[in-house]
Amino acid sequence: MADDNYNREDDVVEEEEELDETGYKSVRDAVLFAIEVSDSMLQPRPSADPKKRSQESPATAALKCAYHLMQQRIISNPRDMIGVLLYGTKQSKFYDEDESSRGDLSYPNCYLFTDLDIPSAHEVLELRSLVEDEDEAKDILEPSEEPVSMANLLFCANQIFTSKAPNFVSRRLFIVTDNDNPHGNNKSLRSAATVRAKDLYDLGVIIELFPISQVDHEFDTSKFYDDIIYKASPMDPEAPAYLKPESKTTDAHDGISLLNGLLSSINSRSVPRRAQFSNMSLELGPNFKISVSGYILFKRQESARSCYVWLGGEKPQIAKGVTTQIAEDSARTIEKWEIKKAYKFGGDQVCFTPDEQKGLKDFGEPVIRIIGFKPLSALPFWANVKHPLFIYPSEEDYVGSTRVFSALYQKLLKDQKAALVWYIARKTAGPVLAVMMAGEEKVDENGVQKMPSGLWIIPLPFADDVRQNPEATLQVAPESLIDRMRTIVQQLQLPKGVYDPQKYPNPSLQWHYRILQALALDEDIPEKPDDKTLPKYRQIDKRAGDYVFEWSEELDKQYNQITANQAKMTTLAKRPAKGDAADKAAPPAKKIKAEAGSGNIQEEVQKHFAKGTLSKLTVASLRDYLASQGRATAGKKAELLERVEELLETKF
Repeated sequence: MADDNYNREDDVVEEEEELDETGYKSVRDAVLFAIEVSDSMLQPRPSADPKKRSQESPATAALKCAYHLMQQRIISNPRDMIGVLLYGTKQSKFYDEDESSRGDLSYPNCYLFTDLDIPSAHEVLELRSLVEDEDEAKDILEPSEEPVSMANLLFCANQIFTSKAPNFVSRRLFIVTDNDNPHGNNKSLRSAATVRAKDLYDLGVIIELFPISQVDHEFDTSKFYDDIIYKASPMDPEAPAYLKPESKTTDAHDGISLLNGLLSSINSRSVPRRAQFSNMSLELGPNFKISVSGYILFKRQESARSCYVWLGGEKPQIAKGVTTQIAEDSARTIEKWEIKKAYKFGGDQVCFTPDEQKGLKDFGEPVIRIIGFKPLSALPFWANVKHPLFIYPSEEDYVGSTRVFSALYQKLLKDQKAALVWYIARKTAGPVLAVMMAGEEKVDENGVQKMPSGLWIIPLPFADDVRQNPEATLQVAPESLIDRMRTIVQQLQLPKGVYDPQKYPNPSLQWHYRILQALALDEDIPEKPDDKTLPKYRQIDKRAGDYVFEWSEELDKQYNQITANQAKMTTLAKRPAKGDAADKAAPPAKKIKAEAGSGNIQEEVQKHFAKGTLSKLTVASLRDYLASQGRATAGKKAELLERVEELLETKF
């Protein structure tokens, strides 16, 4: 079944529901980093990347991760909230709800460095200075002598989420620590922490753990954290739980690798979640319905403009636009009730009321209706012309939807069948014929889920969306060229033979974000973008340079042989004399076509128009006539005939 995180992050709450630039429902996300400050967390360790010899402490790596996440979200997700909470510190700082007074003694050994809010440029610069400035880091990142209470930390996080993000569905607490047993055998403290964790779970907050193994001790979640981290979703307790694979490695730097991996891929993976619909009816038969939710998991990332910025002053400022519609003749301001929408038909303007316009677009209630089943082999690979839709069961409208959904998924997967469905996404959307197929779960070599299992809806193309490929004669290259090219391809294989698109961010999009970041943080504008899609020419030349030259020499050799053979065949071929039997046996149809083509095409088209036999003309004749009149020549024969008839009707 599907990854539980999709429900947690993609559900929509009415108070926070808003449509983004694509028309889908956007979900606001609230992330609070809770980073432990201790002697072991501040101890520098070798980098997990073998190419980097620098040493870095787990606390610094976690702060860098929070900084880069904040830096990226301030542009791609401008409405998300991010906060940084340090615990185990000697100093204590916490802002009350009114933010006018400090309650330093309310949560001892908890330092709220960045409050949970939409990050501003000032907060991003402060977090960066904490990572880069060692003097400031020493003052703040000073460990406390007394052990911190996890119940106190979880209660502090509860207060932050309750006061700052009460209506957010997606609320997550990231705990970064290397202490797998903070309370030892103290049952009262462990019980208090369990109660506070249950309060967060009931509130809808997801606790995610980033364990850091120490040099001489591997992190063991069974000692404490298995009791406070819930695997099921609070929004759908009966849904299949997503279990993170426990790290069994003995490498002492596995936690740092986890943080650095998140740090390196934050720009390419932090994509706004889009929920296209929630709690839609899936009809399996008459009076047999379940409720599902649909999510867009694959969508092209584009630079979206959320506001206008005025750069004419000392500092960039957000500009507020005002639109006013003015009459063309009198320059009078036009009110909304004076504006009417019309369609042009037969040279006249046909007006419709707003209710009539809604009725024109109303094809019924949103639904996914199964109308039949087909084998998967009947679905061609080119039928996927739009982004697919991932659906997941919901228990809100129909109890038992998860069980029925699971049975349908297993049956389609077992029998290799696909369901043909009638799909209406929204109330004003047009109906679409689509295929619903089951997709298996995909995991990487470490057992981490890369793609959830579930049902996918693939819209089918209409007949006009399918174009025939041009006919081409297939010529096979000589075996010697194929063998040499096979060697070149083998030398240029990717590591493990797998291409991971998430490792190659869109260079134009990242350049756009980099310019916005420089303007917002008052930094120097970079000279050129960091394009990771550029080929590594030196490495290619080192691996396959000699083989490419050998292939080029073989290509020249084969080309010379082919041209020599063609010249020899041309010389030996007999050239026919004029007036011989070959000319006499020529088909007369070719002469008739040549004579017809040499005539006046305009007169010919007018004669056929007068007789009502335009359909007998060839496509080439129709295009020649349209080209002579300065009209478009693209399209099928029916479109060309319609264009010619309209042109001739206006003349006669």
